[in-house]
Amino acid sequence: MAETSYDLIVIGAGPGGYVAAIRGAQLGMNVCIIERENLGGICLNWGCIPTKAMLRSSEVFHLMHRAKEFGLKADGIDYDLDAVVKRSRKVAGQLSGGIGHLMKKNKIAVIMGEATIPAKSKVTVKTEKGTENLTAENIVLATGARARELPGLEADGKLVWTYRHALQPPHMPKKLLVIGSGAIGIEFASFYNTLGADTTVVEVMDRVLPVEDAEISAFAKKAFEKQGMKIMQKAMVKKLDRAGDKVTAHIEVGGKIEKQEFDTVISAVGIVGNVENLGLEELGVKIDRTHVITDEYCRTGVEGLYAIGDIAGAPWLAHKASHEGVMVAELIAGKHPHPVKPESIAGCTYCHPQVASVGYTEAKAKELGYKIKVGRFPFIGNGKAIALGEESGMIKTIFDEKTGELLGAHMIGAEVTELIQGYIVGRQLETTEEDLMNTVFPHPTLSEMMHESVLDAYGKVIHM
Repeated sequence: MAETSYDLIVIGAGPGGYVAAIRGAQLGMNVCIIERENLGGICLNWGCIPTKAMLRSSEVFHLMHRAKEFGLKADGIDYDLDAVVKRSRKVAGQLSGGIGHLMKKNKIAVIMGEATIPAKSKVTVKTEKGTENLTAENIVLATGARARELPGLEADGKLVWTYRHALQPPHMPKKLLVIGSGAIGIEFASFYNTLGADTTVVEVMDRVLPVEDAEISAFAKKAFEKQGMKIMQKAMVKKLDRAGDKVTAHIEVGGKIEKQEFDTVISAVGIVGNVENLGLEELGVKIDRTHVITDEYCRTGVEGLYAIGDIAGAPWLAHKASHEGVMVAELIAGKHPHPVKPESIAGCTYCHPQVASVGYTEAKAKELGYKIKVGRFPFIGNGKAIALGEESGMIKTIFDEKTGELLGAHMIGAEVTELIQGYIVGRQLETTEEDLMNTVFPHPTLSEMMHESVLDAYGKVIHM
């Protein structure tokens, strides 16, 4: 059977795969990308983008209720959940279509189907029209991940949802249980709680948003509880009894089982990598807990085979996948890219209030043996935050006392997912506390709090 030959084959067209394909094409390679569902992957179609569109709707709804604070009048405030979802799907569709345009622009062959790797440098794709056999010296795995489902907590799309069901809800929850308080869980909790659902969040760890700095997690918990959420920490949902239109959750907390009734449950207990049915084990690829083991350059140990993004492990973030895609394409082209450093990748959570961080938490910095200086600045001390009506929040910075290196930055409050980029650039440029203190921040902006937090770490804070 005839084979079609390429320089580079990318399996998966999410934010890692399509970026790897584009960069490969820019570098002169003949590239093919294979996708079984939607161009843009989970991120554009069922993750990052549509959730942000829905969260924007809930944010506007929240602000409408605060109209009086701003000297405005708004009567009969309500929402249309179907219209909110429709807008979200339209945004996702627009961006997915844009990826198709980028593939054509860069002359990348697109094959829609299921791929397997029967042997080194060979890919077989099952499509609607039949089977295609491809060959390439370099193959990039970018197959992503899916929602983890725990025994007894499996989604049914009616009473128990994954993120996909939550993005196209069959009904508006009245009493909602969210299992897991990572980014996905807390974003959906924030969305539905803002629209009026009686929301309970169960987290197995000792705090919400457990990957964040402990101080930020504590601040977030207070903010969520003020909004009416019920937060259960060090708790575990052992099983769900489904009957009619109700779910009874058996929640273990403090060594005892509590039974609580809900009409909707969202399970957000992590993800598993899409490693099945690709032929990886037969090729000699090492897999650990559904994730492909790679070196710092995303090499799998099988010559010419790379793995990027969620399939290659934490942090499970679209921007990490995209950067790895560029790095791998450049490596294949014979260039000398820098490896991606996980500790320099920011995490952003778009709940209300927003949370963003980069680098080490205070606890991690101490664990690594650093002697540190810590600065903090509250939103209430910032003129722009007060003018926006967003006085709740804080910025925290952590420095190496010996060198002045910015070890970590942690934020909670309005627009911090945009602010964090300043510290990311600072870390990339190996900025010291002196550089940051000597930088002139514009006024009035929220970014001034970043300056003040640095100043506070060295006893020079002005507005507090």
